[in-house]
Amino acid sequence: MDYLILAINPGSTSTKIALYANEKEIFVKTIEHPAYEIAKYNKVSEQFEMRKEMVLTFLKNNGFETGQLSAVVGRGGMLPSVKSGAYRVNNQMVERLKNNPITDHASNLGALVAYEIANSAGIPSYIYDSVRVDELEDIARISGMPDIPRTSTSHALNSRAMAIRAAKKYGRKYSDMTFIVAHLGGGISLSVHAKGSMVDIIADDEGPFSPERAGRVPCKDLIDLCYKVKYDRTTMQKKLRGNGGLKAYLGTTDARIVENLIEDGNYEAKLIYEAMAYQVAKGIGELATVVKGKVDRIILTGGLAQSPLLTKWIKDRVEFIAPVEIMPGENELESLAFGALRVLEGKEELKEYVD
Repeated sequence: MDYLILAINPGSTSTKIALYANEKEIFVKTIEHPAYEIAKYNKVSEQFEMRKEMVLTFLKNNGFETGQLSAVVGRGGMLPSVKSGAYRVNNQMVERLKNNPITDHASNLGALVAYEIANSAGIPSYIYDSVRVDELEDIARISGMPDIPRTSTSHALNSRAMAIRAAKKYGRKYSDMTFIVAHLGGGISLSVHAKGSMVDIIADDEGPFSPERAGRVPCKDLIDLCYKVKYDRTTMQKKLRGNGGLKAYLGTTDARIVENLIEDGNYEAKLIYEAMAYQVAKGIGELATVVKGKVDRIILTGGLAQSPLLTKWIKDRVEFIAPVEIMPGENELESLAFGALRVLEGKEELKEYVD
C-alpha cells in the first residue's frame, strides 16, 4: 500500500516541507520567511496561522490536496522530556505547545501545523524524535550541582535516523547495535545509542564548539566574565549561542570560507578549524566510556560532515574505537517521513502524549 506523507520542519526563518510516497521523495520545498515578516510577531506561537496558510497554499499551487494525504508529521518541539519515536499529536500536546512550552521555539510549530492540517483532512498527525528526547540513564543525569541536573536536548531526529539507516545497511536492527553519533551542524551534539536507546548525550553547550556556538567553556572564567564585564543576559546568551565558535574566532559561520582560508595558508583558520574536529573527537572518546568501549560504529552526520577535511581529522583520532561511517546532511524531513511511515506500516509503536 502507498502512503502519502507530508513532513513539516519549521525553523526560525523558514518552514521546510516535503512530500513522500512511502520512501520516494515527491518534492522538497523551503518556504522562506523574511525578517520583516517574522518581526510582526511577538512570539513564535503567533506565527502559526501564517505558516499553516503558506504550507497549504504551496500544496494547492502544486496540485496536491490535503485529502490525498495519509498522515502529516511535524518536527517535535519543546515539550517536557519524551521518549524517542513517534507520538500522536493530541489535544494535550497542542495545549502544552501553545500555552506552556519549555521554550518559545520554532520547532513547536511543527506539531501545531501538522495537527491542524491533518484534522481538516481526517487523518492522523504525529511528531517524531522531538528535540526533547530524553532516555538518559540515571547515572548520566548527575552534573555535580544538585540544582542543575543534566537533561537531554540534542539533534535526536537526524542522529537516530542515521543510526537506524546504518543498522539497516548491515542487515541488523537498531536495537541490536551500539552507535556513537556526532551531528555536525550550526550546533554540534553527540549521542550514544545502546540497544535502542539514547543513553547519554553531549549537548551543544557541553562539548565541542561549532560554527556559531561556544560549546563547553571554563565555568569559573565564564562567571568572572559575566560579573566583571557586566554583560546582560541577552549578550551572554548570544556569546554562547549565535556569536560563539568559528564566528567568534574567524568572523564567519561558513565552513567553506574557513576551508578557503586554510587553502590560502591561513594558520589561525587551520588551528581553529582543526580544534573543532579535535573537540568532536574528544567527545566521541568521552561517550565511548559510557558503553565501556563496545561501539559498533561511529557516525558523522549533519551539514559539516560534507567536509572531507573536517571528517578526516575526526576519523584519524577515533577510528581506533570503531569504524567510522560518514553520512552527511541534515536529513530531517526524510527522517520525519520515514518515521511516520514505519508507524503507518505497523513496524513501530505509536506513543500517546500525556502531560
